[in-house]
Amino acid sequence: MTQSASEGWIGQWSPGIGDPTVAGWVTVAAYVAAAVACWCARNTARKECARGADHTSSRFWAAASIGLAALGVNKQLDLQTAITELGRLLARAQGWYEHRRWVQLAFIAAVLVVVAAACRWLFRVAREDLSRLWLAMFGSAALCAFVAIRATSFHHVDVCLWFNLFCGLRMNVLLELGGICCVGVAALRFGPARVPERLSGEE
Repeated sequence: MTQSASEGWIGQWSPGIGDPTVAGWVTVAAYVAAAVACWCARNTARKECARGADHTSSRFWAAASIGLAALGVNKQLDLQTAITELGRLLARAQGWYEHRRWVQLAFIAAVLVVVAAACRWLFRVAREDLSRLWLAMFGSAALCAFVAIRATSFHHVDVCLWFNLFCGLRMNVLLELGGICCVGVAALRFGPARVPERLSGEE
């Protein structure tokens, strides 16, 4: 019994493929494609800044690209399980396993605060160019909400997320892929902005 609880690197967790299903790999591919599209949009935004355009879209797209890449890696490494296992081991070793609910609530609150802060920062960065970034903002907010829900791991929410809609397609797949697609499409549609003539005029 004791050995089975620590058969992995951290508890029962070890680095590996966390979701080897077709849907899992499709989601990872979508993360990678959207991250690349966001980086290309970031390069376009940087060129606009060099021409005198007054917005901060390049920071938004850089953050989106890095965030999507990180989520794509985590999709298969399942790092939240490693954190859960580490907390369980610490709770048992330090003798506060019976009071773990308070620690879980504190962790959930911390995750929600971080997600809310990330959404707020993204909106502040994007608001100067919101006409071109609203779809990406919508997708980013959806992904932030999805990450928060998964991190909290409420049982009734899990049931909702894993509910089969049709043909074996689950709600969590639609939520995650929907957010990725919104950001990716917005990145692909992000083209050069029209610089006002007073900025682009020679004299």
